[in-house]
Amino acid sequence: METPRYTPSEIQHLPTLPGIYLFYNQKEEVIYVGKAKNIKKRVGDYFAASKVHNLKTARMITQIVSIAYTALHSEYEALLLENNLIKALQPRYNILLKDGKTYPYLCITNDRFPKVIITRKTVPPLGKYYGPFTSAYAIKQTLEVIKKLFTFRTCNYNLSQVNIANNKFKVCLDYHLGHCKGPCQALQDEIHYQKEIDQIEALLKNNFTILKKIFKEEMLAAAQRLDYKQAQRFKEKLMVLDQYQSKSLVINPLVGDLDVVAIISDEQHAFVGYLHIKQGAISFTQHRVLTKKLEEEVTDLVPLLVCALRSCSNSNAPEVLVNLPLSLTIGPFAITMPKIGDKRKLVDLALQNALLCKKDFLYKKSNFHENPNLTLVKLQHDLKLKDVPYWIECFDNSNIQGAHPVAAMVCFKDGKPSKKDYRHYHIKTVEGPDDFASMYEIIKRRYSRPLANTQEALPHLIVIDGGKGQLNAALRALEELGIYGRVAIISIAKRLEELYFPNDPFPLYLNKQSSSLKLLQQLRNEAHRFAITFHRKQRSKSAFHTPWKDIPGIGPKTLDKLFKRLGSPKTIQTSSLAALDAVVGPSKAKLLHNYFLTQTILPEDNSNRL
Repeated sequence: METPRYTPSEIQHLPTLPGIYLFYNQKEEVIYVGKAKNIKKRVGDYFAASKVHNLKTARMITQIVSIAYTALHSEYEALLLENNLIKALQPRYNILLKDGKTYPYLCITNDRFPKVIITRKTVPPLGKYYGPFTSAYAIKQTLEVIKKLFTFRTCNYNLSQVNIANNKFKVCLDYHLGHCKGPCQALQDEIHYQKEIDQIEALLKNNFTILKKIFKEEMLAAAQRLDYKQAQRFKEKLMVLDQYQSKSLVINPLVGDLDVVAIISDEQHAFVGYLHIKQGAISFTQHRVLTKKLEEEVTDLVPLLVCALRSCSNSNAPEVLVNLPLSLTIGPFAITMPKIGDKRKLVDLALQNALLCKKDFLYKKSNFHENPNLTLVKLQHDLKLKDVPYWIECFDNSNIQGAHPVAAMVCFKDGKPSKKDYRHYHIKTVEGPDDFASMYEIIKRRYSRPLANTQEALPHLIVIDGGKGQLNAALRALEELGIYGRVAIISIAKRLEELYFPNDPFPLYLNKQSSSLKLLQQLRNEAHRFAITFHRKQRSKSAFHTPWKDIPGIGPKTLDKLFKRLGSPKTIQTSSLAALDAVVGPSKAKLLHNYFLTQTILPEDNSNRL
């Protein structure tokens, strides 16, 4: 049965109950999802003649063809359903909400001897989940602390009573390193193992007082037994616990469990700072930048954001602190704005994070980063160029002692790589390791084509990877082509990042943090990468070409079999027909035997080229 739809002229048939409503366009796409205490009244506001809407809302209203709704028992249920539908449908006119399911969790499994594992999926029947953690690094650090303080198994064995009684398993390396006490061989019973798991859960719940008491009692008991080695171990555990506690940002244990949401906004965006507090300690943080679609009021966004953030952190905190003058209860939690005390300090901390989020966002969206042309303008200023170098080409060559000489040209347009314009070159006229002659050849070959084709333009800047020698070779090629002076050219040396100019004996040094130098370094590194990759490819092709592959009727698999069984080329060539027959069969053995009778012995060092 399909959900009933209503046209904008049939709003009077909508119910006066709390729930959610969906707006559809002509393509049957959901363009907006909203919640309401009174569906009929809220939807009617969109189409009221006396209501003045902003441009975005007015544009949305013109696209509404039909309306669907779902009536619910409370506004809280509507809030949850709205949150889920926005994540699932991503309507065009709703603020974009991202799910937090990819955050990592620590899971204590429901096995007979539980394990502690890292997972990004939460399946409640499989165990207890703690988190989410802000990053993989944070969760790994926490797991390392747990391993230092407690012992537990990491194996996947089924440690049932029958399997342990039948001595089915053996202790692993973790047992010998002291990380596990060997429950797989009944060296630790289930009761003592569960005590360690309970202590791990206390740590994850930030119950440091209980753990400190246990460790101190164990330390004193060991000292009374004169077991000073064991006492030292528990003393070290206390030190590790103190260090971990100092990093957990304890605010005040008396504040209990809280969610803190601070939101600031401008005309187009909302910036959110979120803190999740467990027993007075900050256990999870998140920053979000939301793009407004309908110029929504901040107070209208808060309930939806709170619901989404609590879902992300699996929070059940009874109170949510905000930086706006709100005081309402939605379902199982209350939203309040504290004015003094520790709670106000938490709100200020979340607000500070929201402000930093806004600062970072505006910096990244500034013209300097959004428009690479400003970097090019700076490069023009630093190099004293006539024109802005929107089109830059960089050259590098590569060879090993003159073997397999190649060259490469990379092209940047508007400050970004234009890979369709990259070119490879085989050095054709140079013998031996002569970088200067190689550079002369590729420059002349590259720019002979634009001269032949008058419709093909020249770049604004040529960059040579090398020092004055390579630059002079490139200049000689440009002079012979008659284009010297029509295109700017420099070279960049690798050791001190010197920039050399034509007919200038003194190099230019740019600030190491300069965006101009970073762009030139990116060009040079890309040209080097492109050239060395091509050189390696050519070298590999040559290395795999060997006279052995010229034997008629004998393929690489047969040769591989011969070298594995008989070893060196000399052994293969001096083997009898019967020996070859035993390896490759009679027909191929006869081909090889006849070939070796008429050919000279191949060099010994060819064996490493197969």
